[in-house]
Amino acid sequence: MSPRPETFTIVIFGAGGDLALRKLFPSIFQLSRWGHLPSAWRVIGVGRAGYTHEQFRRYVRDRVIELSPESVDDRQSFDEFCEQLFYVNTELDEPGGYISLYNEIMRTRGDDGGCSNLLFYLSTPPSLAPVIVRNLVTAGLGGREHPCPGWRKIVVEKPFGHDLKSARELNSILEEAFDENQIYRIDHYLGKEPVQNIMVFRFSNGMFEPLWNRQYIEQVQITIAEDFGIRSRGAYYEESGLLRDIVQNHGLQLLAAIAMEPPVELSPDSIRDEKSKVLRSLRLFSRETVHDSVVTGQYEGYLGEKGVAPDSKVETFAFVKFMVDNWRWSGVPFYMKAGKCLGRTVTEIVLTFKCPPQNFYGKYGTAACTPNQVVLGIQPDETVAIRFGTKRPGEELVTDPVFMKFDYRTSFAEKGLTPYHRLLLDAVAGNQMNFIRRDSLERSWTIVDSIRDSLDGILPDRYPVHSWGPESDERIYESSPD
Repeated sequence: MSPRPETFTIVIFGAGGDLALRKLFPSIFQLSRWGHLPSAWRVIGVGRAGYTHEQFRRYVRDRVIELSPESVDDRQSFDEFCEQLFYVNTELDEPGGYISLYNEIMRTRGDDGGCSNLLFYLSTPPSLAPVIVRNLVTAGLGGREHPCPGWRKIVVEKPFGHDLKSARELNSILEEAFDENQIYRIDHYLGKEPVQNIMVFRFSNGMFEPLWNRQYIEQVQITIAEDFGIRSRGAYYEESGLLRDIVQNHGLQLLAAIAMEPPVELSPDSIRDEKSKVLRSLRLFSRETVHDSVVTGQYEGYLGEKGVAPDSKVETFAFVKFMVDNWRWSGVPFYMKAGKCLGRTVTEIVLTFKCPPQNFYGKYGTAACTPNQVVLGIQPDETVAIRFGTKRPGEELVTDPVFMKFDYRTSFAEKGLTPYHRLLLDAVAGNQMNFIRRDSLERSWTIVDSIRDSLDGILPDRYPVHSWGPESDERIYESSPD
């Protein structure tokens, strides 16, 4: 857990939007109730709704109770929380409005240093990020030069661009106003308890780390599946597609956490160095290799979704075989399956170990042995399971697979922080460990761009709703790992 932060002001752009109302305001309220925030702090919402401070407080109160009632179990405390909310009315592309924001920050700072420590949170469409950053600079609110002592930080929601070129442009604009150590690119997957546990599981248990390499592991499977479609996100999905929406961020961050080397020390830069090395080791794709490495799909009925073009070629499914060209993982395929309208909603990582060279105990089904597996459940079940073979009762010496399972919900009485609890607290406290660094971001886009460029002109295969994707993905398993 990050240390308790200093007094601060958080400025939320897009404060009336779904993310702010469902995640940000409930998380800030609960962190305050649990004693994780200082006694003096405030939130300034920025938007064009024309609210007064009091109207904004009533709006947030009513909408949070409607959308996230489970987070507001003490209405009196929530009412007191809402008194800490303020509002600045402006078009986000209007420079004059940022002078109003500056004046509001100065007006509400009091004597407790509220002006000195500012966290800007961009809960807005990505296209607005450059406009907001440049207007902050114009108003004297950038991170590099500002009139008040204390820190300035900015949190940017994904997607961070839509390809390598746009990501670099966004990074350059951000760095006109903020240093890299002031920029927090947020991916909520990195705040999930089971994802946080990956490093602990690997590096604190002597029985696993010696086996975590190409000598013992046959393959790694990463699954990020949802049993529902794009819902109301048709316009967004037409611009992004599954590769940009899931693989570029969540998927590659999970792969990096599984494949990274032990860090030199438990510090944000050391850990992010090792993740960056993994991403730099991933083999890029070409027209010659993509057929045996990638399958994309589109679920039946996607063309009828609101906001989707009737002839859309956008993928809602991807199955990718990644190869990590380094000493630890050479020759081990990392299979990543991600998609919408699949068999069930699940995110998990399965490491399958090589079988012993001989099987003395008969066959299980058609397999020569029972492969040992480590299964890391991310969601909805937060679990760690180990699969191994044991003797079936009876006279014959044959094996059956069994599981030993650890479950967060039944093993710990204490309830962990949600991703937004943790990442908000980390950002305020200055801990960048669970945020994406520029080099990793740009390398991720290089990888995904190589997939997309290699697939140019290749249409996604159709697959039935609630299946596990197109049957053509079998060819990826059948192709040689090398």
